[in-house]
Amino acid sequence: MTQNRGSVRLTALADVLRSDVVAGFLLIGGALLALLWANSPLGGGYDAIRTFTFGPESLHLNLSVEAWAADGLLAVFFFIVGNELKQEFVHGELRSPRRAVLPIVAALCGMVVPALIYAGVNFSQGDALRGWGIPMATDIAFAVAILAVVGRYLPPALRTFLLTLAIVDDLGAIIVIAVFYTDHLSLLPLAGALLLLGVFGYLQRGRGAAAALNRSPLPNWLVYVPLAFAIWALVHASGVHATIAGVAMGMLMRTVPLGGEPTSPSQRVEHVLRPWSSGVALPVFAVLSAGVVFDGLDSMFTDTAAVGVVLGLVVGKVIGIFGGSWITTRLTRAELNPSLSWIDIAGMSLLAGIGFTVSLLIAELSFPDHPEMLAHAKAGVLIASLLATVLASCVLLVRSAHYRKHGLPGAEAPPAPESALDGN
Repeated sequence: MTQNRGSVRLTALADVLRSDVVAGFLLIGGALLALLWANSPLGGGYDAIRTFTFGPESLHLNLSVEAWAADGLLAVFFFIVGNELKQEFVHGELRSPRRAVLPIVAALCGMVVPALIYAGVNFSQGDALRGWGIPMATDIAFAVAILAVVGRYLPPALRTFLLTLAIVDDLGAIIVIAVFYTDHLSLLPLAGALLLLGVFGYLQRGRGAAAALNRSPLPNWLVYVPLAFAIWALVHASGVHATIAGVAMGMLMRTVPLGGEPTSPSQRVEHVLRPWSSGVALPVFAVLSAGVVFDGLDSMFTDTAAVGVVLGLVVGKVIGIFGGSWITTRLTRAELNPSLSWIDIAGMSLLAGIGFTVSLLIAELSFPDHPEMLAHAKAGVLIASLLATVLASCVLLVRSAHYRKHGLPGAEAPPAPESALDGN
């Protein structure tokens, strides 16, 4: 009886953690805890914990605790995001190329304009110009979390738009890191990762392989977990940001059941992993990544690197995403989802100004020999993210209230039924 009660409680907790709103509060709480801890008298202990390194050096995995969280735990979240996008591309909102192209173009414009604004501010500032890539990235984890908290009644299409935009944005930022901020790219581990991704995709899509795994007396996770870890480790060893492995595997998931399967692998894995992502991966990542020490704020506001970051994220993202989307609908056959209005896109564009993980990473790669400039750039990322959160929340809370009042399609609407698209 006691065991049954414990099982029921764990099931109930997992159901709670599957909520985007709960995940959002946990993520925000973790970030606030990190900021308070890092700037308190106990800040030395915080820094000692997140810089502690462990792992096998032979596999290039002797990493700090902070890196394990940002590269490892966050890959679980990116897997779920990639998996969710795959479902949208196959069965949902993004099946229509006319709608799928809009967030992709918006993401590209939302990268280029902030970079240009930063470069304009720092054009004659010597080494500060190296940070042009910092304001390009949108932090998908924080942006989705804030949207869940403030936009309960917003149309689901807005979340899909943000997910697509943020994934393309992160992929673009990773390419920028590989091309402009990485000393060398190891092609052999990258080729190995691509080969194993091919195996992963075949096990998902190949009817014979999928059927054999389903008939096997061994649980599927005994095959997929080691395979997934090997893919992640090889991507990490290649010099590419390891979270891309999570996105790639998520996009390869099969979204329709085969044979006698009650649900697709995509649905089953998401059901199992989402509570771990929301309750463990994201909060731990936030605690270990958000602890920026605010020293010398007065001099930060005269540092062009910090000013460029703030303007790029808060102003550049809105101009790039909103402007790029609007122009695209005027010049091409691309269209905005009918359930959305342009003020919704404006609010989401402000939300995309939340730069965090990748922005902080690019800052570290930009100024390895300029600690003061690095500190100011990191502080600029956090200040810009706070401003973007406040401004976006003002717009999106009003829009959410509008949709709730008028009973228009909101986030509580049920998902579209799956279609019988073979092999996906």
